[in-house]
Amino acid sequence: MRPIRVLLADDHALVRAGLRALLQNLPGIEVVAEAGDGREALQLLPTHRPDIVLADISMPGLNGLELAARAAKDWPGVRVVMLSMHANEEYVAQALRAGAAGYLLKDAATVELEAAVRAVGRGETYLSPAISRHVVTGFVQGTGRGPSSLEQLTPRQREVLQLIAEGNTTKEIAKKLAISVKTVETHRMQLMERLDLHDIAGLVRYAVRVGLIKPDE
Repeated sequence: MRPIRVLLADDHALVRAGLRALLQNLPGIEVVAEAGDGREALQLLPTHRPDIVLADISMPGLNGLELAARAAKDWPGVRVVMLSMHANEEYVAQALRAGAAGYLLKDAATVELEAAVRAVGRGETYLSPAISRHVVTGFVQGTGRGPSSLEQLTPRQREVLQLIAEGNTTKEIAKKLAISVKTVETHRMQLMERLDLHDIAGLVRYAVRVGLIKPDE
């Protein structure tokens, strides 16, 4: 049988090295590429054609949630498994709504990492046992909560919000996204209106609260 092809996406090189060391010793699993953020991971998809992307939920530039949403839309054959320190139900629900096929806590044992990769490789959804099962049950049955304020933003608005929260200037954001300064300013104004926030500090606090960035970034 063809091995399960895995792409690793994490902004910490040591974390990627650790995951690679664990996975390369497992039969039938092959690590085909590594990426330092979500945008790089998306760029690597057409070249390496992985079956699974193991992605940190919190990455600079483009986070795991956006990576999962864009992969689900543009590369439906690729399944994303989120790696996170958070067992918070809201994080899990956001990941599943974004299109993730699995959610694995970073303190999981090696045997659980293998179980997640193999389960998702079979087309199943995998959640770390430490996470409440009713989260996925409610999601599948459609009885969960409606879209959060974050999910009601457009992909571009979420991208701009993350870059603002990471401390990028308007000019830096415009350059990174290849859009005009005026367009960035328009997105920022729309974000403040939609989220009912009135300054950059408020946007940063919101981004931390919903998990777009880590508190120490």
